[in-house]
Amino acid sequence: MDTYDALRDFLVSRRARLRPQDVGLPDHGVRRVRGLRREEVATLAAVSVEHYIRLERGQASRVSDAVLDAVAEALRLSPGERRYLRSLARPGTGSGRQGSRGVRPSVQHIIDSMAGTPAYLVGRGGAIRAWNHLASVVFADFDSIPAAQRTVGRLVFLDARARWLYVDWEAKAREAVSYLRTETGKRPRDPELMREIDELADRSEDFRRLWSEQHVLETMHSTVVLRCHPPHRRLEFSWEGLQLTSDPDEIVLVYTTTPGSPSAAALLEMSMTSNRR
Repeated sequence: MDTYDALRDFLVSRRARLRPQDVGLPDHGVRRVRGLRREEVATLAAVSVEHYIRLERGQASRVSDAVLDAVAEALRLSPGERRYLRSLARPGTGSGRQGSRGVRPSVQHIIDSMAGTPAYLVGRGGAIRAWNHLASVVFADFDSIPAAQRTVGRLVFLDARARWLYVDWEAKAREAVSYLRTETGKRPRDPELMREIDELADRSEDFRRLWSEQHVLETMHSTVVLRCHPPHRRLEFSWEGLQLTSDPDEIVLVYTTTPGSPSAAALLEMSMTSNRR
């Protein structure tokens, strides 16, 4: 990924969503561009127009952290967007995925011990690296999916079952894209991740549409509703992302149901049925 282009596109999209009246500025006449002008962002950030233009052209190495913070404030960036801006402006080396290094047995044991709830470990770039039995029952037969294809992005956009599984597939797809964009900000030179982004953009119109919206990941907890068999039943989950290992890029997603709810009963039935097979 060209971090210059990514930084420019992100800043342009963020100022395009703001109107002068949103930030207390007068609106003078017809505008040739949507949203705020560069000069207006510079005024709000109390920096020179040259400084802001330099940043929007991707020349972030010549811009101080103080200017980055001021621009983030001027553009009303959320916490997730601020982290993404900083990662684009100060890109890391972009190491690849964990490769052949396996998941520690103790980590797999902890995930397996969550027997009553689906749980799986996501590594760099959205690679699904470990899971428990119930996650395979609810989401997909992960064992049967080649490791190279077993990623969040490919499963959401290229696996037809995902559109049936997620009641609000659009929300899940936007969440997946936000996660992948955040990952590209952390590792803009990760060749495997870039190949996946290119593949998804080539094969999925929905991915291209959502990618262009420049959403970034804001939270590691939410809710999701899944379809299950029989088809008229649904599973309503709350999920949390837990930091289980010392690797900051590995997150365990744990899905829980409300005790005593129809979802909890359906999940228990699915678990018992699968164990009898």
